Amino acid sequence: MYAWIDTHCHLDAPEFRNDLDSVRAKAASVKVSKCIIPAVEVATFEDARSVAHRFGDFYALGIHPLYVERAAPDDLTRLDESLSLHAQDPNLVAVGEIGLDYFVPELNEPALKAKQERFYREQLKLARSHALPVILHVRRSVDAVLKGLRGIEVPGGIAHAFNGSQQQAQIFIDMGFKLGFGGAVTYERATRLRELAATLPIESLVLETDAPDIPPHWLYATAQERNDGKPQGRNEPGELPKIAAVIAELRGISEQELMAQTTRNALAAIPGLARFS
Repeated sequence: MYAWIDTHCHLDAPEFRNDLDSVRAKAASVKVSKCIIPAVEVATFEDARSVAHRFGDFYALGIHPLYVERAAPDDLTRLDESLSLHAQDPNLVAVGEIGLDYFVPELNEPALKAKQERFYREQLKLARSHALPVILHVRRSVDAVLKGLRGIEVPGGIAHAFNGSQQQAQIFIDMGFKLGFGGAVTYERATRLRELAATLPIESLVLETDAPDIPPHWLYATAQERNDGKPQGRNEPGELPKIAAVIAELRGISEQELMAQTTRNALAAIPGLARFS
């Protein structure tokens, strides 16, 4: 029996605070059976854990590169302590969301860039020492993220919201990683990403929403539409089957086949998911 797995979903985000139960119920009604909820900073560790337990989902603990700027000096120690404290928690399945972000100009200021890279390396070391896969943030930073992985071997994981080249994709695959595809692939203008989704080995793909972020095209409001009063649509895990339908069409396969294969892929990338499969 297969169902959809949202391998990257921030259900603990403030955007879901007022209607979380209905959001998760809606997702379940369209066969999104499990979600992985990655924490983004020490302050959200318990929220991610609590939400995962509330719905029988999974969580990861890590410090996101966008939050490194305000991270305290002892936050890496606190992450290590939390990973040890919850080592026997079957819902804890990865270290994440970690990585590098070279898209935001402020984060490329030399001191902040150096801090990002240090936090990334140290979190890879923690993943290795706790024998956990990683959920990687790779925005405009694929080569640098790969460099870190070559120096610090970890038990695989997922390159979230992958948007690199075919060659970079193959390097991740050769290193045992899966590649996360979500709402961005639904935009016709995303030609390179859609080509990747259509042609990469199907064994390398996992599905995600990154909810409430990266809305698919049917939820997106342009700047002009927002100026005219149209609200920006909120992404939710319940959008995953419609995103998957786009990928299935690009590949020329059935949605059922995509569901079955991406479930197997998610289990391979994040072995802890098998505890509830």
